[in-house]
Amino acid sequence: MKKLLFLTNLFRTINNLNVWRFRTFYMALAIAACSILTVQAQKLKVDAEIVDRQTSDTNYSYEVPGRLYVQSNSRADCYGSSNSVNCSGSSTTTGTATSSRTISYDVRGATFVLRLPDNRLVVVNCESKYQLKFDYINQRSCRIPIVDNIRVEFDGDKAKLFWPVSIDGKKFQSETYKIIGILQNQ
Repeated sequence: MKKLLFLTNLFRTINNLNVWRFRTFYMALAIAACSILTVQAQKLKVDAEIVDRQTSDTNYSYEVPGRLYVQSNSRADCYGSSNSVNCSGSSTTTGTATSSRTISYDVRGATFVLRLPDNRLVVVNCESKYQLKFDYINQRSCRIPIVDNIRVEFDGDKAKLFWPVSIDGKKFQSETYKIIGILQNQ
């Protein structure tokens, strides 16, 4: 709401300017501000669970683990009187299994499978990062969460992982990973 109020006041100020050159400049500035706000709004933040992890300093073929989805429906009916009770019931269980899959290219570094709230699986990977240290080794390893329940911010083909690192849960560590595959809910 504050952003909308700010933009409304900005457009009123621009319209009150009498000099055409300044009006054009400020109008372009306002349009740029709107586009920046729109781009920031496109990031998706969700809670996720790490269901598989693998880390290596050398190349490896990553294999996404298989999945099993089971759903059960049960029903019970009971009728009784003061001396007896008669109950009957039924249950139906259905399930689907998906075998593991090998991703078609090699990866290096940390690879995770994230389960989203809608049960889609997102495979993310992070190689070592460049960090200037003024020595011959200008690399650092990717930060890796030791917890399974994390917060993820998706932006294009990037996934920024956040996880708590303090007792009170107010301080977070983060690392940006590249999305290498999305498996739809089956």
